[in-house]
Order: sequence, then structure tokens, then C-alpha cells
Amino acid sequence: MTIAVTPHLNFRGSAREALEFYRAAFGGELVVITYADMGAASPETADHVVWGQVSGPNGFRIMAFDVYPHLPWDQGQNAFFVSVRGTDPEELGASWERLSDGATILQPLAPSDWAPLYGQLTDRFGVTWVLDIAASHTGS
Repeated sequence: MTIAVTPHLNFRGSAREALEFYRAAFGGELVVITYADMGAASPETADHVVWGQVSGPNGFRIMAFDVYPHLPWDQGQNAFFVSVRGTDPEELGASWERLSDGATILQPLAPSDWAPLYGQLTDRFGVTWVLDIAASHTGS
């Protein structure tokens, strides 16, 4: 059995923009279904995303939607991090550069005490990302 964990991000009207941004940063295919596509939208939310996903051939996958206006939503404070662990420093660095556009860098992408390459940023949509190359650990 294979299990895949996919972060599902919640927005208030900016899910499409966020997904397009993540596709530009990591590559892959974008699929978006709007509230209008589902036949259940008021004019002000017709273009909002009821389900969207970016899925890349390299294994990157993220989903998002726009929370309907009558439901509570709060962007929160450090509610979660999205972790992207790669094996190719050049590919990871390129994604970092694209993701950094408009971001607050919490820790620059660089070698660290716990990983050959590690960085943390909060993107312009308020999502905190950790990008790293996994260190090889041996059990004791």
C-alpha cells in the first residue's frame, strides 16, 4: 500500500492565484473547479475555487479551495508548515527562488546543522514552507 499526504490549503478568494503561484514555483499541472462549475455560486463567488490542485511529475502535489463566505475562516498563525523534501539541490534551489517572490524569509536556504540544505519562508499568501534535502540518519 502506498500513502500520499497532500496539503490542502484554505483561502478566502485567492486560491486560484495561490495555486498558479505554486505551479510556477514547482511546475506541474493545474486543475481548478470553481463554485460556478459546480452550479452553486452566487455572483460574488462564482470564480472562487471549490477544488484545485497542482500535481507535478516530480511528486509535488498541493490542493486548495476558497472557503465559502458564510463559513468562518482565519488564516491563523503557524497553523502548519508545508514541507518539501527533495534530493536534487539545484531543483530545490530553483523552486526556492520562485517561491521566494514576495515571501518573508525565515531562514535562508543553506546548509544547516541538521540537513545538507534547509530553508524556511512564509510566502505572500501566508503559508509557511520548509524546503530541505534530507540528511542520512543512522539509528542507535
